[in-house]
Amino acid sequence: SDGRQTSMLSVLLQPPTITHQSPKDYIIDPRENIVIHCEAKGKPHPSFSWTRNGTHFEMDKDPKVLMKPRSGTLVMDISGGERAEAYEGVYQCSAHNELGTAVSNSIVLRQSRSPLWSKERISPIIAQKGQSLILHCRPPAGLPPPIIFWMDNNFQRLPQSRRVSQALNGDLYFSNVQPEDSSSNYICYARFPHTQTIQQKQPISVRVLDNKPVDERAPVFMVPSESVSSKMVLRGEILEMETAEMQCIFVAVMSLIFPFRPTPAISWVKRNSEIPSGRASFLSFDKTLRITDVSEADAGEYRCIANNRHGSVHHTIRVTVNAAPYWISAPRNLVLAPKEMGIITCQAAGHPKPSIRWLMNGLPIENPSRSVEGDTLIFSEVQTGSSAVYQCNASNQYGYLLSNAFVNVLAEPPRVLTPPNIVYQVIMNKPTLLECVTFGSPVPIITWFKDSRSSMLEGNAYVFHENGTLEIHMSQPSNSGKYTCVARNNLGISENHVYLEVKEPTRILRPPEYREVQRNRDVVFECKAKHDPSLVPTMTWLKDDGELPDDERFRVDSDSLTITDVTESDAGMYTCIMNTTLDQDSASAQLTVVEQPGAPTDLELTDPGARSIQLTWTPGEEHNSPIKKFLIQYEDALHQSGVWHNLTEVPGTKTTAHLKLSPYVHYSFRVLALNDVGFSRPSMPSHQYRTSPAAPDENPTEVKGHGTEHDNLVITWKPLMPLQANGPGLQYKVMWRQQGIEKDWTSVSVANVSKFVVSGTPTFVPYEVMVQALNDYGLGPKPGAVIGYSGEDFPSAAPGDVRVLVLNSTLAEVRWSPVSPESVRGRLQGYKVHYQRERSLHRHNSHHSKQSTEIFSPNKTRGKLPDLLPYSVYSLRVTAFNGRGEGPSSVPQRFETPEGVPGAPSFFKVSALDLDSLTLEWGPPHERNGRLTGYTFKYQIDSKNDLGLLEELDLPSNQSSFTLHNLPHSTRYKFYISARTQRGVGPTLTEEAVTVLDRGTINSLLPPTVVTSSLAPPLHANVTSLPPPVTPAFGNVSSSMSEDGALISWEYWGPEKHLYVEYIIDNSDEDWHKEKVNGSQFHVLKGLKKGLAYKVRVVAQGHDDQAVHHSEELLVKVPAMVSPQVDIATQGWFIGLMSAIALLILILLIICFIKRNKGGKYPVKEKEDAHGDPEIQPMKEDDITFGEYSDEDRKPLKGSRTPSSGTVKRDGSDDSLVDCGDSGDTQFNEDGSFIGQYSGRSDRDATHDSSEPPSPVNAMNSFV
Repeated sequence: SDGRQTSMLSVLLQPPTITHQSPKDYIIDPRENIVIHCEAKGKPHPSFSWTRNGTHFEMDKDPKVLMKPRSGTLVMDISGGERAEAYEGVYQCSAHNELGTAVSNSIVLRQSRSPLWSKERISPIIAQKGQSLILHCRPPAGLPPPIIFWMDNNFQRLPQSRRVSQALNGDLYFSNVQPEDSSSNYICYARFPHTQTIQQKQPISVRVLDNKPVDERAPVFMVPSESVSSKMVLRGEILEMETAEMQCIFVAVMSLIFPFRPTPAISWVKRNSEIPSGRASFLSFDKTLRITDVSEADAGEYRCIANNRHGSVHHTIRVTVNAAPYWISAPRNLVLAPKEMGIITCQAAGHPKPSIRWLMNGLPIENPSRSVEGDTLIFSEVQTGSSAVYQCNASNQYGYLLSNAFVNVLAEPPRVLTPPNIVYQVIMNKPTLLECVTFGSPVPIITWFKDSRSSMLEGNAYVFHENGTLEIHMSQPSNSGKYTCVARNNLGISENHVYLEVKEPTRILRPPEYREVQRNRDVVFECKAKHDPSLVPTMTWLKDDGELPDDERFRVDSDSLTITDVTESDAGMYTCIMNTTLDQDSASAQLTVVEQPGAPTDLELTDPGARSIQLTWTPGEEHNSPIKKFLIQYEDALHQSGVWHNLTEVPGTKTTAHLKLSPYVHYSFRVLALNDVGFSRPSMPSHQYRTSPAAPDENPTEVKGHGTEHDNLVITWKPLMPLQANGPGLQYKVMWRQQGIEKDWTSVSVANVSKFVVSGTPTFVPYEVMVQALNDYGLGPKPGAVIGYSGEDFPSAAPGDVRVLVLNSTLAEVRWSPVSPESVRGRLQGYKVHYQRERSLHRHNSHHSKQSTEIFSPNKTRGKLPDLLPYSVYSLRVTAFNGRGEGPSSVPQRFETPEGVPGAPSFFKVSALDLDSLTLEWGPPHERNGRLTGYTFKYQIDSKNDLGLLEELDLPSNQSSFTLHNLPHSTRYKFYISARTQRGVGPTLTEEAVTVLDRGTINSLLPPTVVTSSLAPPLHANVTSLPPPVTPAFGNVSSSMSEDGALISWEYWGPEKHLYVEYIIDNSDEDWHKEKVNGSQFHVLKGLKKGLAYKVRVVAQGHDDQAVHHSEELLVKVPAMVSPQVDIATQGWFIGLMSAIALLILILLIICFIKRNKGGKYPVKEKEDAHGDPEIQPMKEDDITFGEYSDEDRKPLKGSRTPSSGTVKRDGSDDSLVDCGDSGDTQFNEDGSFIGQYSGRSDRDATHDSSEPPSPVNAMNSFV
């Protein structure tokens, strides 16, 4: 805003203002031209003049002095050999225009000086070891002062320490000299910064004597010599930014006897206060205290304390802080309107307090409209044309300040300098600053309005700044809108409009999370954020606060960062930053890259023993995953070279292990480290360690004794591992004796085996068995005996007194007497009952079934035989068995199971339909389970909402069909059939059927049958039909085409209920397609491709989804175009049309006949008698040219097809007979009549009202 106001003032008249000037103390390089800067601005542009040493500087008289155009900067050309010191002096610049004069500071111009060192002869310095020593530098006075340092003649800086240090004045101090301090090359150098020249003092020679011992003593100060000193420092303005340096140089004498160096330790304290830690530093090994940016608070007493073991000494420095003048409030430019009042304030501080002096245009103030009251200049009722520049000079003994401030008297109406229609965008809950930069004289009054000028903004929610800015502390969406600022003074009014849009903040909803990933794996950091939809977001990712590596493995997506093939260098902190033009949000997550630990190294064997050794190692790198444990493995080069075995594990915090060893092993060890990622690579093997042989420490385990034959004993054991052998010549001593019979042990020694067979033993007697290990160095420990038995023989007797108790038709109980223990000849393991079904008691079934076996425990003498078939004859036998096998069988026993409930009928179907009757057929059950006593037949009406009254009939067992008469037409029925024996009724089969609406639809409702369907039963009740054959299960498979698809029909006599129609394109290798059949014996395949041939078969599946039966494959050809055709010969409209055409032809013939005989001489009656009345003459076949038509059988045209609905289309245009060609798929009944096509309900039938009686076609569709 200040810039815009300044820009506004730039177009108005303005007094001069100094913008750039040279420093007050201006030191120049005499080798370069002199440039004294003075720049100013104003309207009109000011002119410049200079004074030198208080008098006007006549630049025109010196051709070497030039002033730059439109500038007050002076350039003094001394390149021609002029001396720069001739231009030294005090310069001051003035800038003038018609509104006033501004003046610069007084610029003291001096040339820099770098004088030579005065020549002097410096005598060598001889000092005794332990004495203090000062080497004086005393550089020549330069302008500015030189920088001092000490070096030798090789230009190497002299090292400094607590014992040797350089003072602030450049002198070199030795607190106690040492023989190594002897040198002839102590050279002091002075570097003059302005001329960049270095002056060198004559070298100083120092010789240290070491022939006089001196006692140690407490430290004393070399500089300063007194206990208290003072230091004055000015506030601020040191070039190196240091305002006080205090230094303590001490001395301490050391003895030849003691090797210690009691050089004192230095510390600093401030009395009654703390040394400022942020601005204080300790230099030269704590000998120098430097405080930067000194203020009045740094005044006080500072104490330097030196300590060694012999005592301490301190020095106090009293610091006084004075200050050259510095601004509290510098005077500021003032713009006043005529007749206004105003003040200019000039507030400065310093120590001592500076005095204030006011000037106007560089001269003392004499105008009575201006009064001076100390540091304030007061203006009252200023007049137009009284503009001027005022100077404030604040000075004390340490310096001065000079500042220009103009008073510009203007009369200007308000102007709003802020550009119009600025759109401010701010984030919700953040403060907003709406600018209204104005200019006017008098100063305009600013008011703000929102949206309209109806009410002025006010209240605690708004802050109105003096410069016109409107501040809203917490911006809310309700603050969005148009704002107007209005500036007024007595000369006019001005306004400006700005707009505020409050945006939703950007927030990271799902920040990245800590990830620990293995090397060479991928890692994904998610970073999902929301932002104001009107702002364009930018997602940025950083790694360790820097840019992501330029690597294609780093992929940045809209809301994630993916790093592929992670390496160790990828570990670090990853930060996602969501930026918009107004705000941002960020979140960080650490990535830790882990991998298997590094292999351990430096394996070392220590403390060797006969059976132990100490192993130590150095762990490898953990790779950011702590080591959990170490696995120690060994290799036995003697017995299993190249094979490593696990020996022991130790925690990950240990790097040593005490290993227990076995004799006669050539050990090599290696170590693996384990962390959360996995095992490290094995370490390098240790050197080999060999243990001495010894007798075995243990015997074989798992010793057992058992027989494999009736006269042997097999002794087995688990052999020792090579590590357990303890020495060469490993053998096993096998010992045995019969328990309770023999006292002495029989033994044999064997090697390289794990069993021994003892022959000639009694059958199944107990033996005590032992196996002992031995080698060339002795026997192993005494083994313990185990009990084993010699071999068993088959039982010699069969169970007796076998009896069978039939519990029901499927369960029987067997009882027997146990065999004697002597006959078992081994350990009795139980009894086996072998039984099988010999035949069914039904005359139609006499096949044998496979044998079944039930096993019972040895303490049982009875058992049950489950899952028997009813009405059958079974035989059984019982045996005892031991570990060797079964003994002889008992005498076979036979028993019969009683009748049971029969199975379901083998099939159940509707075989004939009529207007008022239905015929159903069924087959006897495959599982009769007894003598059939009859069938239970039930039926009821099945309406859409509920079932009707259930009717029940008992039918004889030899009946296989039944016809229901006097049924209402177009009615759905549900039928149930079940077989029964004396034990009860078996499972029920169900079927559904619908009586037809008219006889013309019967053939289309029934599934088609082949011509040779001699198995079909008659269509009347109380007649027994032949049962369908058992094999094959399918018969009468046929097909026909309709507009809905291919109708496949069949007969099935099997028991399975899961039927499927499978089909495949002929000569293709694709899989069979399968469609399930819903309980009927016909199915329509829809969606077949026209013009192709298909292989079709019907499959019956069991409960395990395996095909049990399948029909022969049927080849079905789909015509290229299947056109729906109707039997037009049976349609009324066709008959009427034919009659009308015949009548019309007859009339035409009569007319032609009359015209031919017109004018004849015989009467018309004769002609009529001769020819007869054509109305009553029989029509000859030759007179009909529209094809054959006969009404006697209502047969369809040859080769025609009935429509899929079974009725004639009333809205079709089937006048033409061209489409009624022959069809290869046409089928006929035995009498040659056309069966017709069966199909479901057509789309045109779907609009029938539901109140009408259901059509037989619809009913049959729901049945299918």
